[in-house]
Amino acid sequence: MKILLTGHKGQLGRALIPLLVHHQVVGADLPEHDITAREDFRALAHRFRPDLILHPAAMTDVDGCARDPALAYRVNGMGTQNVALAAAEVGAELLYVSTNEVFDGQAAAPYHEWATRNPINAYGRSKLAGEWYVQNLLTRFYIVRTAWLYAPGGRNFPHRIIQLADERGSLKVVADEVGNPTYVADLARAIVALIETHAYGIYHGVNAGAASRYEFAKEILRLSGREHIPVEPITLAEFQRASTPPPYAPLENNAGAALGITFRPWQEALAEFLGE
Repeated sequence: MKILLTGHKGQLGRALIPLLVHHQVVGADLPEHDITAREDFRALAHRFRPDLILHPAAMTDVDGCARDPALAYRVNGMGTQNVALAAAEVGAELLYVSTNEVFDGQAAAPYHEWATRNPINAYGRSKLAGEWYVQNLLTRFYIVRTAWLYAPGGRNFPHRIIQLADERGSLKVVADEVGNPTYVADLARAIVALIETHAYGIYHGVNAGAASRYEFAKEILRLSGREHIPVEPITLAEFQRASTPPPYAPLENNAGAALGITFRPWQEALAEFLGE
């Protein structure tokens, strides 16, 4: 299969590439290719004529999206429109990576794939715009929502917690924001399994189980030999940031599980990640 991979330099793109060795893959990322430049991306798609476009490229700086929502819409919404239009023109399938932040976080139980979307911040609204374009411009698509993704290298929550613990000797971590800590390697494996099924639709790709940021941090410290570091639970209201995250937005994997695509518990994935 010929696959065009947007954001191939990002954390999910880097995890996908070694799993796609039996396919012909072309990457598209900044600065060489910009999904917001419609004609540039269209020309790339027409030259390569992929069977599938994998589209994890996004503006994922949630607070940056809150500070510049117009840019968030340009990248996550209209950039995805450009990708979807190119897919339609060359007859390619499209897999779009979305987020748990398309939900408002007011649920009493984890969100299933068909739950009502009602984002409360600019990042979530821009990613919902991307979902809208995919669903309305294409018939052969996958939307894979994920949450709290972390990977080796770069900025991620586990590395930040360890860094701050070593620098400060104590931590304050939000206890009333709940989601699914998700290891990028597990998400990448699930995506590769999913594209072999051609079972188009909406999926939730997250490690099993939910945790608060506080519980996530405590497990990071325990597994990294820093259990002695004191951690004070605080509220979202006490933690000043530009964006407002959905307070309770864990996802439930029903559609993928029906195909045999399941995820291990987040604690097991985190232990492997920290062990590496």
